[in-house]
Order: sequence, then structure tokens, then C-alpha cells
Amino acid sequence: MRLLVVEDEPGMARALKRGLTAEGFVVEVARDGRAGLDAARFGEFDAVLLDVMLPQLNGYDVVRTLRAEDNWVPVLMISAKDGEYDEADGLDCGADDYLTKPFSFVVLLARLRSLLRRSPRRGPWWPAPPG
Repeated sequence: MRLLVVEDEPGMARALKRGLTAEGFVVEVARDGRAGLDAARFGEFDAVLLDVMLPQLNGYDVVRTLRAEDNWVPVLMISAKDGEYDEADGLDCGADDYLTKPFSFVVLLARLRSLLRRSPRRGPWWPAPPG
């Protein structure tokens, strides 16, 4: 499973990469919206974790652009913007899910599994949910 993490805060980016790699994901990190958009356009990712507040291009614009280009890679927005309108804006822009910071890593993994179960790229290697 290949994931793109678009996160400008170095500590959060390192923590996500370390945790997701430990869970078996191959993780690429982009540090700003423009780099994230380019990576999502040209990389073969199974999902994107996308921060909202990014330098150069915000997460809303990144996902809007991807959807306008018919790129339907699953996108989970992660943000400190925790208002109900912020979440609604993210979903209305084309994100598949929205998770506010700080978040539980266990919940992040569950939401990723949920997105990936619905993805047309889902492969036989994806583990079944626990239980």
C-alpha cells in the first residue's frame, strides 16, 4: 500500500511516516500543497493524507484540483481546523473523510482501512478488519 502524506509540520510528518511504515505502508511525504498536488497527480498512491493549512497551496485547493482532473485517489484530510464548517468544506471540496488534530493513531488507521476498502484499487493483500 502506497500512501502520500502531505503535511508541512516536520514533527507530524515524521510521526505519521514512522507509524504508517510500521503498519506496513510505503509512505512518501510532501511538505507543501504544490509538491503534494504534483505527487498525487503523477504517483500511484492508494490514498492521500492531506493537511488543510499548507504553504503554497492549501489542502482544499489540492483536492479540488485533483477532482477537477478526474483523479479519484481516496483523500483523508487531516487538520487542526475543527469547526463543523471546516469539515463540511473539506468534504464538499472532494475529500472522502476528514479527521481533526489531535487524533488517535488507531482511529486514523481505521479510517484509512475504511477508505481503502471502498477504493477500486483495493487488492487481495489488504487485511480484513479485526474481529
